[in-house]
Amino acid sequence: MYDWNLVVNAMATLLVTLDPPGLAPIFLGLTVGMNRAERTQVALRGSIIAFAILAAFALLGAGILGVLGISMAAFRIAGGLLLFFIAFEMVFERRQERKKKSSEVAITKDHIRNIAVFPLALPLIAGPGAISATLLLAGSLSSPVGRAALIGVIALCVAAVFVTLYVAERIDRYLGVTGRAILTRLLGVILAALAVQFVVDGTRAAFVI
Repeated sequence: MYDWNLVVNAMATLLVTLDPPGLAPIFLGLTVGMNRAERTQVALRGSIIAFAILAAFALLGAGILGVLGISMAAFRIAGGLLLFFIAFEMVFERRQERKKKSSEVAITKDHIRNIAVFPLALPLIAGPGAISATLLLAGSLSSPVGRAALIGVIALCVAAVFVTLYVAERIDRYLGVTGRAILTRLLGVILAALAVQFVVDGTRAAFVI
């Protein structure tokens, strides 16, 4: 019989790594100015893209990075630097300045698609931590049944993320302009700290022999 305890452990590991409740407030800060339909579109596209990324790593494993000659340490550093740039814009409201200059055309289809890909899908949902966890779990669930179960686990976890982001949109109604400004800056600082931690972890791992 198949050891389904591994599947349960995989579910718990991915849920903790993805941290849906922790993503919700960051999602609000990244999508300030969008209406409900636009937020839902960003959340859905981001979740689908994140699922595709994690599923690819689950099926192909470390071979993806190996073929490109990229270590997980380098991936952590790159993801951290890109995330820090987003955090910088959130703290100093550079994104808001760009929106004001663009007036009513601030939120376009391309803008929604870009945010869904980066930073929502990568590296916030399918970040270095989630990819690392997926690679490790793929090693434990290496049989065909195990891989199929892992894909199912990833789908369920990403679905939980989407539901959390969908519900988070309603919170924005009660924040107001001042609340959104405070939340965006506060989350920008937290995001910056998270980004620095990615870089620190990646640098530490890169120099471990």
